Amino acid sequence: MTTGLFDTSTRNRYHQGKNDREKIIMRDNGRQWEIMDLLKAAEKHFKEKEIEAPRLHAEILLAYVMQATRIELYLKHDRPVSRSELEKFRSLCRERLNGKPLQYITGEQIFYGHSFLVDERVLIPRPETELVLEHTLDRAVVSDIPEGQKLTILDIGTGSGCLAIMLALKLPDAIITAVDFSAKALEVAEHNAGEHGVADRIRFLQTDVLCSGFIDEVAGAYDVVLSNPPYIPEQEWEELAPEVKNHEPKMALVTPDGFEFYRAISRSASALLKPGGMLCFELHAEGAEKVREIVDTHGFRNVEVHKDYSGWDRVLSGVSAAVGEVVPREGARARTCRGS
Repeated sequence: MTTGLFDTSTRNRYHQGKNDREKIIMRDNGRQWEIMDLLKAAEKHFKEKEIEAPRLHAEILLAYVMQATRIELYLKHDRPVSRSELEKFRSLCRERLNGKPLQYITGEQIFYGHSFLVDERVLIPRPETELVLEHTLDRAVVSDIPEGQKLTILDIGTGSGCLAIMLALKLPDAIITAVDFSAKALEVAEHNAGEHGVADRIRFLQTDVLCSGFIDEVAGAYDVVLSNPPYIPEQEWEELAPEVKNHEPKMALVTPDGFEFYRAISRSASALLKPGGMLCFELHAEGAEKVREIVDTHGFRNVEVHKDYSGWDRVLSGVSAAVGEVVPREGARARTCRGS
């Protein structure tokens, strides 16, 4: 999980003042716009309003309006833009300038080279989360699965389903369970699974890892448990960019201290993983040391931390020592289900 549009190495990357709320103005005075001229005008305006990657925004929005690819925009650069296309393009540009994320405007995010439906029911998948996928795939390659058995994977907090679906595509023999607390998020995940032709290979469950009955609900012995959990502390919420606070689901981002889900998932994973099974987390950029302590408390060994492309600690993994082993150094805690 990340807090920016394309990465999370910085915060408040977008201008948050009055200018972002202004309407885009591309006055025509009866002018007939062509594709290239419109791209240049939109790029200029986005740049003035301090929208990152202004040309890319203009291309994606215009391609969406014209139901074309970005390459086709250049191949047909002198094609006239109709009045209806122009008005729709202007409307979408206004939405972006008002802070609505580009992915929610187009309803699409590319993750690991594949298209996923996204809207305000789910968090927008970020490039850093691809590192969780890659680490899990690397683990799958070296896993010593007994003959006649299949790799079993549990994705906790699946959201749009991007991790579970990509694992199903890359590991066609794997048995995958994907869970989320949000019924609305699961609707998106199931839709995406259907679009990618793997709906029959993923078991989707609505359940809450913070509840005491979670282990029974996802019953099984897993080779891999992975999660990109909520990890932004409540105290950081107000510091996030408005496009995050005003549009992305808060419960997929924020927890009271940032570590509740790491504790709950580590506790459950120690009971659900097979001997030598892997637990894999996406991390808050400053949370690696604390999460390492948590997984160590629950008996995981060979803990590794991997950095993202910006140099932040982003993925942590550990290996289960034994089926059901829990080292009770942290002490038992009662868990309260969300919404209860």
